[in-house]
Amino acid sequence: MSNAMWGGRFESGPAAIMEEINASVEFDQQLWRQDIAGSRAHVAMLAQQHIITQEDCTAILKGLEQVEREIEGGTFVFKRSLEDVHMNIESRLAEIVGPAAGRLHTARSRNDQVATDMKLWVRDTLDSIDQQMRDLQLALVERAVEFSGAVMPGFTHLQSAQPVTFGHHLLAYVEMLGRDRGRVQDARKRLNECPLGAAALAGTSFPIDRFATAKTLGFDRPTANSLDSVSDRDFALEALSSASICAMHLSRLAEELVIWTTPQFGFVRLSDAFSTGSSIMPQKRNPDAAELVRAKAGRIIGAMNGLLIVMKGLPMTYAKDMQEDKEGTFDALSSLSLSLAAMTGMIRDLTPDTKMMKKAAGSGYATATDLADWLVRTLKMPFREAHHATARIVGLATARKVGLEKLTLQELQTIEPRMTDAVFAVLGVEKSVRSRLSYGGTAPELVRKQAKRWLARLQREAR
Repeated sequence: MSNAMWGGRFESGPAAIMEEINASVEFDQQLWRQDIAGSRAHVAMLAQQHIITQEDCTAILKGLEQVEREIEGGTFVFKRSLEDVHMNIESRLAEIVGPAAGRLHTARSRNDQVATDMKLWVRDTLDSIDQQMRDLQLALVERAVEFSGAVMPGFTHLQSAQPVTFGHHLLAYVEMLGRDRGRVQDARKRLNECPLGAAALAGTSFPIDRFATAKTLGFDRPTANSLDSVSDRDFALEALSSASICAMHLSRLAEELVIWTTPQFGFVRLSDAFSTGSSIMPQKRNPDAAELVRAKAGRIIGAMNGLLIVMKGLPMTYAKDMQEDKEGTFDALSSLSLSLAAMTGMIRDLTPDTKMMKKAAGSGYATATDLADWLVRTLKMPFREAHHATARIVGLATARKVGLEKLTLQELQTIEPRMTDAVFAVLGVEKSVRSRLSYGGTAPELVRKQAKRWLARLQREAR
């Protein structure tokens, strides 16, 4: 008796452990929509090319429609013994329409079939993720407009460096997400070639029209080399790379939210919707949503590394190793989608404490650079001399345990006799941020312009 799936080449079924390691239907059933879409395009092309009859085509299309209804309705039973989503759908199709179902697989292989399904799934998912990135950008921009003039400390080495505005800080992540979206859109554009018709690896002797199936499925063109068509997973790697960089950006923002919500900082408060409590400490408000976004970056980056390692040693063309492309890709892109949704919610709901931010901006002698710049601009000092003089003034203020603006003119003149009381015009944090008028700077008027420019762009995209 021959094997039900492999015909006469095999006389018996697989061992139980072989079935366990070989089956993929538990996770690749997620491709069912793409698999049915690919089959519809393929069978329509076969009929158009007179490779199968129109009667068989019509029967197959009706059968696929019934399969689609069953899966959507939850009545379809995926069987592990049939290995994967492709064989499960084809087997059920045969039960519905009879022998005509066997003609569906003419001029194709599971190798080009799964490559097409995966490309369709990744393409659909990248489109959705791009939209989510845009939504997060919009949330950040709206808050940036709202807090374009709210002063906060800017940090290097997590030490107070120079005053900036909260709106300016938020717009930094808008720029990051803009690059993330560019990578996603670029990856989407590059993947948009259709592998269907490459068959197992060498193409087919049937007179198929690969351009027709590519057009039906929304691809720009068919892939140009049958060997590359079935062995390529660059599209998944590019998607995972783009996802990894975005996840890293989200993790950095999540880390800042975790820090900012501590009592030691107190810059922002997350809403109850994105915070949790403690089972033992009643005073706790934990930023768990931010912490989980930060953690999910690890699994997303891990998925990219995992697929790179799977692919690195494979000769042409298809090998079963490539079945391992799916779980990591599905999980990583789903994790990124969830992280984007959570971060968008947190940004929309958070409440900044602008008084605490402003107080912190004035600590740590954050206007020291403004003082050095004043010495250069007004007294025509070389910057290095101004830097040394300012450092001595900071030392004096430290010894006095006061801010720079609290030193008297006489005290300042003990270090630089030419100083005048005009220097006090640059020592306040609000004066400092207003002076940063270079393009891309933190001056509130520039922040408002940049935020409004982004807002107009994002609203145009939405239309």
